[in-house]
Order: sequence, then C-alpha cells, then structure tokens
Amino acid sequence: MMNAVSVKDAPATPADASFAELAARRRGRVRRYLYRRPRVMDAMVVACYLVLVLPTVIDAVNAGRWAAIGLLATVALSLFLRRRRPVAVVVFIALAEVGVTLLHPWGSNVSAGLWFSLYAVAVAHTRRFALVTMAVASAPLALLYFLAAVGPLERELPRAPSSPEEFRLVTSIAAGTSIVFSNIIATGIGISVRQRREHEQETAAWAARAARLGSVNERNRIAREMHDVVAHSLTVMVALSDGAAVVVRRDPERAAEVLAELSRTGRTALADMRRVLGVLRDDATAGHAPREPLADGASFGKLLDGFRAAGLPVHYSHTGPALPEDVALQLTVYRIVQESLTNVLRYGRALSRVDVLVVREDSTVTIEVLDDGRGTVDAVAPGGGSPGGALAAAPLGTGQGLTGMKERAGIYGGTVEAGPAAGGGWRVRVVLALNGGTLNGNMQTGTTPAAH
Repeated sequence: MMNAVSVKDAPATPADASFAELAARRRGRVRRYLYRRPRVMDAMVVACYLVLVLPTVIDAVNAGRWAAIGLLATVALSLFLRRRRPVAVVVFIALAEVGVTLLHPWGSNVSAGLWFSLYAVAVAHTRRFALVTMAVASAPLALLYFLAAVGPLERELPRAPSSPEEFRLVTSIAAGTSIVFSNIIATGIGISVRQRREHEQETAAWAARAARLGSVNERNRIAREMHDVVAHSLTVMVALSDGAAVVVRRDPERAAEVLAELSRTGRTALADMRRVLGVLRDDATAGHAPREPLADGASFGKLLDGFRAAGLPVHYSHTGPALPEDVALQLTVYRIVQESLTNVLRYGRALSRVDVLVVREDSTVTIEVLDDGRGTVDAVAPGGGSPGGALAAAPLGTGQGLTGMKERAGIYGGTVEAGPAAGGGWRVRVVLALNGGTLNGNMQTGTTPAAH
C-alpha cells in the first residue's frame, strides 16, 4: 500500500504470498511433503500399524494361528482406503479386530487399526457423526473384553499362582477401558484436525472475498479515473474543435493555435489513460506505465490553462498553506476541479467569469467553483445553428460526475454541495477533512447538472 493513500482508493497490489502458501509454510517441511503426497502418508500409516501389531503377529506365528495373521494383514491393506471409504473401513476393521481377538486373545495393540480409521472418519465427517461412529465401532471389542472373564475366552486369560481370583476380571475391564479411551483420543485428534482445516478454509474464503472486494474497488477506482479523464478531455477537445471551425476562415493563425491545443489535450488524455490503466499490468511491465497521478502544481496549472484555451474565463486563487504532500489528496482536489470545470464547459452559456478557489484552514480543505453564466443542454446559436454544429447541441455528460465527486470526498469524510448560485450561475463547493477527520453532512444538489 502506498504511503498517504487511502485504503479505499489505493491500487490493489499482489500479495507477497498467497494464503495457501502461508498455510503450507506453517506445516513445516515434513508435514508439507506428506500433505502433498497422500500415498506416502498412507504407506506410513500402514507401516505404523504393522509395527504396533508386530508382537501379536510373532505370537500368532509361534502359536500357528494363521487366520488371525491373515485378518491383521487384511486390516493393514484396508487402511489404504481410509481416505476414500472411511466409514466402510471402520466397519470392516471393527469386525476384523473382533475376529482377531477371538482367534488370538490378548494380542498387543489389536485395536490400532481403529485408531487410524476413526481418525479418518473424524476428519471427513462432522463431529457428531464421528463420535457416534466411535461409540458404535468401540462397543464390540470392548464388550468382548468385558465379558471375557465369564465367556468362552476364560481359559485363555493369563494365570499366576500369586494372582487373586479377580485378576481376570480386572484385566478384562482394563483392556476394554483402554480400547475405548484410545479410540476417543484418536477421534478427538481427527476432530481437532478437521476444525483446524475448516478454520483455514474459512480464512481462505475470507481472503478470497477480500481480494474480490479489493478487485471491485480497484475497478471502481479505474472507472472513476477513466470517467474524469475521458469526459474532461473530450469536452475540451469538442470545444476546441468547435472554436477552430469558427475562426479558421477569419484567423487561420488563431485556428492553428487552437488545433495545437486540441492535439496537446488529446496527447495528455492518452498519457493519463496509460497511467490509469497501468495498474492492470504486471509488476514486471509496470515501469512502462507510471502509476503516479499527475496532481502536482505544474499539472494543476496546465489543467487551468487547458480550460482557458477552450474558452473559459478561469480565475484561480489559493488561500492558506499549501496542500499536504498527500498524492491521494492532491489527486482528489485535481479531479474535483477538473470535473467542475468540465461541467461548466459543457453546460455553461454567456460566461464572463469562472472562479476556482482552494482554501486550506486548519484541518479542512475547501474547493469552490463558481460561474456567472446560464446553462441549458439545448443551447442553439441564433439562426438555427450552433458554433460547433450538431455536436455542440448534444450533451456529453454521463450523469456520473457528481457521483464521482461524492465518492472522492467520502474518502476524506467530506461533503459536496452543487446547485444554482445566489447571484446566478452555478456553484460547486466541496469540503474535505484532513488527518482522518469527518464532517457532518451528505452530498447536496440543488438541481441536476443538465439544468445548469
């Protein structure tokens, strides 16, 4: 963002890094690598599961219980599908682990497959669904251990000469409780990850909306600038061409001067359009189209000289200290004066004086443009024609000039008044608040520009 430029009116610039890139940086190198390669992550999950159940596999091999080993291998392979079919994988693993326990009781970390599959369900589904799935999936195996002391697995429980009679019951309850709590932890981690991802998505969506809003503001800014540039330049060029048509036969030298001014105005308009449209180019080529507005004192003087050359008797005065070195403020003053004088040139008739006053007092800047003419959009010269022919008889306005003034003044909490002056003519008065101040009042218009 440029210094001293209001956020609303500042050109949008690309961010150094997108939100997705920032989120990726926060993950770290290892997590970023695994996030971009889900297959590698799945393989690591399967490897972790095999390491956890390795003692059970060794014990089952020694006991010759190959069916249990086959179920454990099937559970390991099913974990590759936990992303695409998390619920189906949970159901299968819950049943498979019950089968493993029946075939080979008291295996180590038999319920590890449920940890990974319940995590996947919690990441993919809502919190309520994940908790219900966890409860349903944990119930069979936990219930099996709770009933082991009095069920068909009673003979398989460990025995020791010094163990009390309640040891088997305590061991079964401890095993079932540990299964439930480990599944709760796995589900809780998955819910936390899902909530973090949802937060990142919401933040990314907010960033996208903010970027779209910035794009809309930028388009509005460009449209406002284009209106000011094109409307002013075309109005001046039409007035100059009408004047040249009148004096070309009587005073060829004067006509040549008017045509030279016409050419200069057109070239200036093209340069201004390049500056306005320069914000649409990439940073790599932005150097060919400077973006800074021509709103300094020299340009302001050229603006007034251009209107004088077009036939307006412009008198300019400045009271108080010079304007601040705020390019946005200077551009606002420049465009307001430009639009006001353009309207005078379009609609004013029988003009003898146009006063432009800029007054700086304390924390306000007042801009006033006052003419003493009469206005009509149907002005036709005596004899059924006009000095410029048919072009001069048709209004050139789009009705957006005063709206643009209000938008520009609104950036500085200002007010706009436009309407007939007390002694005749038309008066535009704009008050801008400096240093972030706000003025009370809204835009007031006594009548439409077309009536001027």
